[in-house]
Amino acid sequence: MLLILIKILLSIPVAYGLVYPFVGDGLSGGIMDELSLFGTTGSIIIACSFLLLVYFYCRDLYRVMLSVSPNSRDVKASSVWLMFLIPYNFIEDFFIMKNVADALDKERVKRPSLTALKTNGLWLGYGWCAAQIVSLLPFAIGSIAGLVAIILWLLHWRVIRSALHLMRDDKMMAVN
Repeated sequence: MLLILIKILLSIPVAYGLVYPFVGDGLSGGIMDELSLFGTTGSIIIACSFLLLVYFYCRDLYRVMLSVSPNSRDVKASSVWLMFLIPYNFIEDFFIMKNVADALDKERVKRPSLTALKTNGLWLGYGWCAAQIVSLLPFAIGSIAGLVAIILWLLHWRVIRSALHLMRDDKMMAVN
């Protein structure tokens, strides 16, 4: 219960960072530059497309968590869907990254094929989570951090997809 309270408290400044560009004193940079560049319609299309990509990413995280044995995960597989609980997700994402990486590490002991993974993705995940928070800052720092977050997120997703493929290959070999 204390951990949830801490996560909620840490989400308050994130919520402020998300709202500030729309109600603040007109600082330039960050999301406001992107909104003005793409306009309202373009921004809505980009936001919806991004959320669709996040859905596919969460689905892959969920599949990884379902694919590892129950003894290899410390949380329910469905916990990855907390990524959609804005602004709480900005803090929760760090825990999701840790839980998925730990599950992969524990499963690696049981599935030697997972040793082909060069990384469990933890630091890529932590990197995109941290850059995502920095992206809330105004000016170029926020925009650059947003770009870094997207790059690290995509690299992390690649690790997750690789883990999924390796675990599917294990199932195929077990069936044959």
